[in-house]
Amino acid sequence: MLSTDDSRLNQAPAKACRGFTLIELLIVVAIILIIAAIAVPSLLRSKASANEASAVGDVRTVVTAAITYSSTYGDYPTTLPQLGGTGTLTASCDNAQLIDPVLSAGATSKKSGYSFTMLAGSVAGTAVPSACTIAEKSDGFGIDAEPSKIPTTGQRSFCSDNSGVIRQDITGTGFTLSSAQCSAGTGILGQ
Repeated sequence: MLSTDDSRLNQAPAKACRGFTLIELLIVVAIILIIAAIAVPSLLRSKASANEASAVGDVRTVVTAAITYSSTYGDYPTTLPQLGGTGTLTASCDNAQLIDPVLSAGATSKKSGYSFTMLAGSVAGTAVPSACTIAEKSDGFGIDAEPSKIPTTGQRSFCSDNSGVIRQDITGTGFTLSSAQCSAGTGILGQ
């Protein structure tokens, strides 16, 4: 039997759980959007900066490979595929296997948001081995690295030649090769 003074019966019914109001949800969404608006541009700048650092490293790699190529085969390469290779062929003056296949993909290679182009010298090679099918140059080379999409993938372009000096152009404009030297750009990297 139940008595009327049973404490369970005298309790008020429990209130239903209530959720967030529309205003509270809108405030949370607005805060998230503000944080994203602050973070995304910083993230994009960081990515572009990383792409530029990678491009400088790749330019240094190509310069080292081209100088090694010149020491081995007598003259400078005129194309990126001469420095690269698939890894399945024996190294030769047409396929030196000195740089990775991604960087040596063709006349214009794309890597880390940058396009790389080999700039050939103007004087024909003097000690071209008979097995070579691709022309060489005796007066030097250049390597040009330009951002694929300014400013998203990078802001600056870079160039180096057989001197090993890396030049930059803060506008992202491509370089040319004259007398086997990169055009001036806007300065030397690091200065």
